[in-house]
Amino acid sequence: MDGTPKATKPKARDAKTKVAQSRMSVLELARELGNVAEACRQRGMDRTSFYEWKRRFQTHGFEGLKDLPPIHKTHPQTTSPETVERIKALALEHPAYGCNRFEAMLALEGVRVSSITIQKILNENRLGTRYDRWLALEEAHAGQAIEITAEQAAFLEKQNPCFRERHVESGTPGELLSADTFFVGTLKGIGKVYLHAVVDTFGSYAFGFLHVSKQPEAAVAVLHNDVLPFYSALDLPVKAVLTDNGREFCGTEKHPYELYLDLNAIEHRRTKVRTPKTNGFVERFNGTVLEEFFRVKMRETFYETVEALQADLDAWLVHYNTERPHMGYRNMGRRPIETVMSFVSQEG
Repeated sequence: MDGTPKATKPKARDAKTKVAQSRMSVLELARELGNVAEACRQRGMDRTSFYEWKRRFQTHGFEGLKDLPPIHKTHPQTTSPETVERIKALALEHPAYGCNRFEAMLALEGVRVSSITIQKILNENRLGTRYDRWLALEEAHAGQAIEITAEQAAFLEKQNPCFRERHVESGTPGELLSADTFFVGTLKGIGKVYLHAVVDTFGSYAFGFLHVSKQPEAAVAVLHNDVLPFYSALDLPVKAVLTDNGREFCGTEKHPYELYLDLNAIEHRRTKVRTPKTNGFVERFNGTVLEEFFRVKMRETFYETVEALQADLDAWLVHYNTERPHMGYRNMGRRPIETVMSFVSQEG
């Protein structure tokens, strides 16, 4: 070995620099050709990436063409598990509050978390909306004898239709019926069709009669043909009917609907003017039959007569009243017919 020092190989270029130069060459080729698509085709780059690298070159120069450092899987600003649990607890303690208020409450405790981060955490834990928080609160305490705050009770009452209907209370089948009329749709060659609905507030048992008008005679027909015979067969009196102030239910002193109720010794209760939704029990039924029956059947079937539609509605009502379990504080999973017959058997 002689003492002549060996020539050292030049250091390899930095990998990031090579990649950046490659991207730079595409930008230069596109400028020379005046054709971005051709330049991308020759260098194997898609046009979306081309414009992104062009933007970064214009903003940051050659350094902008280099790959950014990888994002760490952990971040020093990650919200601590303790804070996450505190946010979840606040969401259930105050389900009606929004994220800005949660942020302020945490700040009072010395914890700094933005409302955006709080919303993200709530979304990840299925607590992102007030409705989600209500469901979680109800699920967490289902079947338990618990004490809830006045705020939680007010929130549940506002959200849960069962609570909203508590003003429509009855202790026996037939004690109070809710009646309403709503527009179902238009049948070709027939015209508008209305549902005259009656629902028992004791156990959700429902009746429905379809007619092409909202006349009092049609509202009376469902009572005379369906409702009163049902309760008469069970030896149960119908004591009161709650309606809104529609013309089919009230009007002049000798209104047909009210005369019929008087003839059968049935009290007529009416909702306050301009607040028909205080009769929320039948309103809820209207939404159910509209969603589960009319919107399905009237898309699938071409009805030539109201009678044909009524026949299918009668079949659906059998399912609604005798086969389908109903949730809520009245039925607790029982079918409407079960609530009625259970009362009859107890009285017998």
